[in-house]
Amino acid sequence: MAKDLLKGKKGIIFGALNDLSIAWKVAEKAREQGAEFTLSNTAVSIRMGTINELAEKTGSIVIAADATNPDDLTNLFNETLEIFGGKVDFILHSIGMSPNVRKGIPYTDINYPNFSKTLDISALSFHRILQTAYHLDAINKWGSVVALTYVAAQRTLSGYNDMGDAKALLESIARSFGYVYGRDKKVRVNTVSQSPTPTTAGSGVKGFGSLIDFSDRMSPLGNATAEEAAEYIVLLFSDFTRKVTMQNLFNDGGFSSMGMSDRAIEQYNKSFEECD
Repeated sequence: MAKDLLKGKKGIIFGALNDLSIAWKVAEKAREQGAEFTLSNTAVSIRMGTINELAEKTGSIVIAADATNPDDLTNLFNETLEIFGGKVDFILHSIGMSPNVRKGIPYTDINYPNFSKTLDISALSFHRILQTAYHLDAINKWGSVVALTYVAAQRTLSGYNDMGDAKALLESIARSFGYVYGRDKKVRVNTVSQSPTPTTAGSGVKGFGSLIDFSDRMSPLGNATAEEAAEYIVLLFSDFTRKVTMQNLFNDGGFSSMGMSDRAIEQYNKSFEECD
């Protein structure tokens, strides 16, 4: 990758918990490319995780904020703008959680208060971040906002439960707000649909290990790693993608365009041989 793609750029990265987090890898790559940024997560996640180690490594400041709380977000943006003495150039939304998934509640018996929390944390938080930034005029012209999503927004994947609904809403918000933000302030808004990736959040999905294996067998290029996701997102933060907006961009080794692969068929046939 070229060097200094983000030299002089400032940003906010939401959602780094530990070194398994895609947001963590994005922070490392962004810093390597010359960016400066603040890091944000909830107070509980900051205590539970190791984000302060990332802050020390990247020379960043951690600001606690609940992305479902408008007051927290306003404070976060105001503090960040004060730290940098001006607007930011990029934002990463890497936030998602489903109480129904965590508690193993099947989709047919979904708990609706839990469902509301899933949507609030995993999707509406994205709208709140965009809305706060928009009204504070916190992002520079040609700035870039990226949210992480998953192909379960388009396809039903067993065990992903109401997170699939949340990701579908997240992608819709990117298109709807992307139009307004682009029209009014020339700010880009995109989602990146990443391969299933071994993170703390992903491990809560039932059968996640099998999902990773299946996806890798189906993808002609194999699953994209967290580091490869970070490289792609850094490119989206850069000036090389100025006219890319309102898109759901697949970084999944080709999985989203596949029906059946040779490797998947081979494994499928083995299962029948074992039955015989």
